[in-house]
Amino acid sequence: MEQSKKHLSFWEIWNMSFGFLGIQFGFALQGGNMSRIFQTLGASPEELPGLWIAAPLTGLLVQPIIGYWSDRTWSPRWGRRRPYFLIGAILSSAALFIMPYSSALWMAAGLLWILDASINISMEPFRALIADKLPEDQRNFGFVVQTLIIGIGTWIASNLPWLMTKLGASNDAPAGEIPDSVFYSFAIGALVFLLTIAVTVLKTEEDPPDDLEKFEREKAESRGLMSDVRAIIRSIIGMPKVMMQLGVVQFFSWFAFFTMWSFATPALTEHVFASPNPAPDMPNFEVANAAFNEAANSVSSAMGMYGLSSMAFALILAFYTHRFQINRRIVHATSLCLGGIGFAWMLLLNPESASNLKWCFALIGIAWGSILSMPYAMLSSSVPKDQMGIYMGIFNMFIVIPQILAALGGINALNDWFFDGDVAFTMLIAGTSCFCAALALLGVGKKVG
Repeated sequence: MEQSKKHLSFWEIWNMSFGFLGIQFGFALQGGNMSRIFQTLGASPEELPGLWIAAPLTGLLVQPIIGYWSDRTWSPRWGRRRPYFLIGAILSSAALFIMPYSSALWMAAGLLWILDASINISMEPFRALIADKLPEDQRNFGFVVQTLIIGIGTWIASNLPWLMTKLGASNDAPAGEIPDSVFYSFAIGALVFLLTIAVTVLKTEEDPPDDLEKFEREKAESRGLMSDVRAIIRSIIGMPKVMMQLGVVQFFSWFAFFTMWSFATPALTEHVFASPNPAPDMPNFEVANAAFNEAANSVSSAMGMYGLSSMAFALILAFYTHRFQINRRIVHATSLCLGGIGFAWMLLLNPESASNLKWCFALIGIAWGSILSMPYAMLSSSVPKDQMGIYMGIFNMFIVIPQILAALGGINALNDWFFDGDVAFTMLIAGTSCFCAALALLGVGKKVG
């Protein structure tokens, strides 16, 4: 029963969430560098959302399935969620290591599919693990600790190409080739991913189902692919009302961040640093390409600030929620508005004020920290505990559906209609989406706040 769950110490919660550091290395490296890799291999800015479609589409397919399976998994040695952590980590690490060896767009896009499917295998059960292990009054704190770890991972991983360059790795490469700084960054990310997941797997014990005999009987009765599909569909149809309400908030939140991941590099290298990706046949290609790679490093490094500020935001929330309750709706709405301001501010920057880009991302990081904790904390109290995995997986559909719509042309269509295709205004689209997410919180029932 929920009341029988014991309170865990900070370090127990830290260890059970530590694998998120590696997961975020994977997400941050792809978020800060995949558009750069795609452009290096010949993609135009208009093609980037379509190339990014691997990320949300794999999440849409993988997360509900993994959530459902993890609800129905139990091993006395490996537990319920940990086998998925480990399998996903092995596959993700392999994909991260191979990614910089891509020699063509199709290869990079294919590896992104594999990478995202693998990350989703590891990531989805982490949300359910918090709800499995922690009593209701510790869940805010548990999700905030996860966000703190995610912030640390985002900041470090986003700065890896810059750090590798400072340590002597080449940041230049011939046309169509990926710089050494990116090679080394992805290799480090692969190692960190595997090691941090191993810490969680080895340091975390999972509790067996309350009624193991009933659990095994129900699992035996539901075997078969079609039985699993029907159960997932029933869960989607019967989702709690609050999940649908929060889903609208998630839709706009993740549309904003997918826009950032897809377009931050081309938009900001061109608008803020005046160093767009050059065509291979343009005069002085080597000089222009060096300027683009330097600007891309600067964008990636500035993006790291959103990880750092989300970490600071999570740290403040962790101290506060460890002792006091918060109004999650107000915290989340305020955070989303600050993120919207950060995106809009970018349009006011130019090469002379480029140093302020990090402060734009600092505001965005507050929104990011809230997105990664508050919706899950609000949802966890409204979901049956024996279906936590499947419902966390279904909830993540509200993350991936807006990204799929964005990748299939939603961002380009909005940008063409309102801004004549000026890539810099994609950041304003992201900011407006954050404000819409904040407004959507008015439709979320107050009892979850």
